[in-house]
Amino acid sequence: MAESYPPCHDAYRFTIDMIRSNPVLGRLGAYAIATVQERARAMRAAGERVVDFSIGDPREPTPEFIPEALKAAVPDVSQYPTVHGLPVLREAIAAYIERRFGVSVDPRTEVLPTTGSKEAVFSTPLAFIDREAGDGVIWPTPGYPIYERGALLAGAIPFPVQLSGDYVFRESDASDEAWRRARLAWICTPHNPTGSITSLAELEALQARSATEDVLLCSDECYADLYDGEAPHSILEAGGTKGVLSFLSLSKRSGMTGYRSGAVVGDPEALTILRSLRTGTGTAPQEFIQVAAAAAWSDDDHAAQRREVFKAKRVIVSEAFAELGFPTIASGAGLYVWVEVPDDVAMTERLLAYGVVVSPGSAFGAGGEGHIRLALVPTIEQCREAVEVVRECLSEN
Repeated sequence: MAESYPPCHDAYRFTIDMIRSNPVLGRLGAYAIATVQERARAMRAAGERVVDFSIGDPREPTPEFIPEALKAAVPDVSQYPTVHGLPVLREAIAAYIERRFGVSVDPRTEVLPTTGSKEAVFSTPLAFIDREAGDGVIWPTPGYPIYERGALLAGAIPFPVQLSGDYVFRESDASDEAWRRARLAWICTPHNPTGSITSLAELEALQARSATEDVLLCSDECYADLYDGEAPHSILEAGGTKGVLSFLSLSKRSGMTGYRSGAVVGDPEALTILRSLRTGTGTAPQEFIQVAAAAAWSDDDHAAQRREVFKAKRVIVSEAFAELGFPTIASGAGLYVWVEVPDDVAMTERLLAYGVVVSPGSAFGAGGEGHIRLALVPTIEQCREAVEVVRECLSEN
């Protein structure tokens, strides 16, 4: 007799057999950092002590004036936000750009609020890539995995550029073919995962090449206010807004990861196209979040205070690994410490066994092998405790 199943089981089997997914998802596989997080959660659930350096979600409280602004802005009647965003927020972002980078932008046409930077990075290729024309996307690797995911799901021809040495992406690193076929190029400064900084001269060279090749140059600058020495430059300083987009975020600058608040600033024609895409998807930040974001962008003191906290963490973590013979590479800014190790996967496993969660460099693409990334998210005291555990772990044979 043939094996029988309950009706609900039969229906489930039919659904699994019939539903097809985008094959790109299968090629990309699971988000590697999410996999590390799942293991960390399992350890916590088992009652084990875990110090998590794997994901960029800092533990310092959001400055009090920001949630106060949000609470005061929650309306009695909730209505849909507009994609264009509140004038008060766009003006606050424009004023920040003027203070921080010395660049004047039009808040009406050159500023677009977003629900964080991740969704904006992911969706941008959808607005510009013509898969029928064979448009390509350039991005650095190792790098933020969303550059690749957004590009491939938009149907772009991939042109990853492998970095090494100081991990700065320079105009000459991409091939002539890549520049010729690309419609869009990503850069990141300060760089995730390494913390390297692109100089103004290097940004100017990238801007000039992208303009020559008619490539939209997208600069991920979400960590621009986290630095140890000289403040990093923006692509907006390289030649204005023409042909460039700067992607910004309040997640690390203001401790607002859960608020999902960011912005894209730059070329007005490109932003018009992005607004058209986002109107179709209904992607717009809630207006009470926008009011809180306007307060955050308008204040620099809290960002300076947070910067000092992250500098202190970087010293604690970097010095501990250096003492053990594992040097920090290129990590002069941003949220991360990039440490050279013999085997990134083995080191990740070894530290995880002691309750210290890091990300293997290979999770960020080709060129990341042989490194681990530590996100400076635990508190200063937790960092001190964690490096003692690291010393214990790595001093054993």
